[in-house]
Amino acid sequence: MSKKKVVVGMSGGVDSSVAAYLLKEQGYDVIGVTMQIWQDEEAAIQEENGGCCGLSAVEDARRVASALEIPYYVMNFKKEFKERVMDYFVEEYLKGRTPNPCIACNRYVKWESLLKRGMDIGADYIATGHYARVTRLPNGRYALKASATAAKDQTYALYNLTQFQLAHTLMPVGEYTKEEIRSIAEKIGLCAANKPDSQEICFIPDNDYAGFINKEVPEQVPPQGNFVTADGTVLGRHKGITHYTVGQRKKLGLALGHPVFVTEIRPETNEVVIGEDKDVFGTVLRADRLNLMAIENLNDYGPESPGLAVNAKIRYGHRGAPCRVRLVGEDLAECIFDEPVRAITPGQAVVFYQDDIVVGGGTIR
Repeated sequence: MSKKKVVVGMSGGVDSSVAAYLLKEQGYDVIGVTMQIWQDEEAAIQEENGGCCGLSAVEDARRVASALEIPYYVMNFKKEFKERVMDYFVEEYLKGRTPNPCIACNRYVKWESLLKRGMDIGADYIATGHYARVTRLPNGRYALKASATAAKDQTYALYNLTQFQLAHTLMPVGEYTKEEIRSIAEKIGLCAANKPDSQEICFIPDNDYAGFINKEVPEQVPPQGNFVTADGTVLGRHKGITHYTVGQRKKLGLALGHPVFVTEIRPETNEVVIGEDKDVFGTVLRADRLNLMAIENLNDYGPESPGLAVNAKIRYGHRGAPCRVRLVGEDLAECIFDEPVRAITPGQAVVFYQDDIVVGGGTIR
C-alpha cells in the first residue's frame, strides 16, 4: 500500500518546519509548498517583515525542505490573497467593521486554494503548523480540538473550515507545546529553530491600517466626521472611521478629562460614538456567516428555546465566556452571555466551544 501524500504549507518558521518533519517521520510522502501571496512589494520590506510570506520565508522554507530531503515548490496565490483577504479587509473597514484577515486567509487561501492545488498533484491531505487538532466526533462530523497548549491554541482563527477541508487536513503540531516544537527543531538541526514568531497582519507590517486603506482605495477613504455621544451630542472631530474600532481608548484626540471609549461606528452618518467604560460592555450579540463543525445545524435551538450552552470567544485573545446560542433567522444566531463581555466588535468572529471542541462560529454583526 502506497504512503499517503501530504502537501505541507511551509512558511519557513519553526512550526511548519517541524510539522513537515513529524509527518515524514510518521511515514507520509511529504511535499513542501510555500504560498506566494505578496503583491508587488519591495524586497527590502519583505526581508524586514519576514513573517509567513516574505522572500526570506521562501529561502528559509527551501533550506528546511532540503534538510528534510523532501520536494519543495513555491506556488503563486497572489490573486486569491488579494481578492479574498486584502480586498475583504478594506471593504469591512469602509463599512465600519473590524475584520479578521487571518480567518479569511485560512479558509479561502491556505485551505480552499491550497487543498485544491494539492489534490491536483495527487495529495490526500494538506498540513500546516497550526496549534490545533482535527478530531472526528461520535456523530461522524469533523471538528477542531484545542491544542495541547492553551497558550498557543489557534482554533479561533480556524473555526471557518468546512467538513471537506477538515477531512483532508493534518495538524501534527497541535499535540505539542511551543517549547517542545523548538526543542525538536534544535535536536534535528533545523535553521528555523530559533526564528521568532510572525506578528500582526502580514500585509501591513507597520500596523497602519488606515494608511494601507488610503493607499489601496484613495477615492473611497471616508472623510473626517464627528465624534458623538449615543444621543448625538457632538464631542469633536474624528480622522475618518477607518482609524477606529469598538473598545478603542487611545489615539482618539479627545480631551474630556477622563478616559472614554469607542462604543459604535456609524458609517451611514460617518460618526464615531464615544462612551464611558461601562458602555463598552454588552450581553447580547448577533452573528451571521455561520459555520458549524461539531453539529450539523442549530435547528433544535430556535428563537423560543433557551439555546445551546457554549463558551464563546469574541476575539483572538479573549478567554471565552459562557453563553447560550440560538438560531433567530436564516444564517443568523443570537448569543446571550451569562455576564457582560467587553467590546463586542462587528466584523470580528465569535467562536463557540464545548470543553475543548469547536462547535462552530460566525461573524459578529
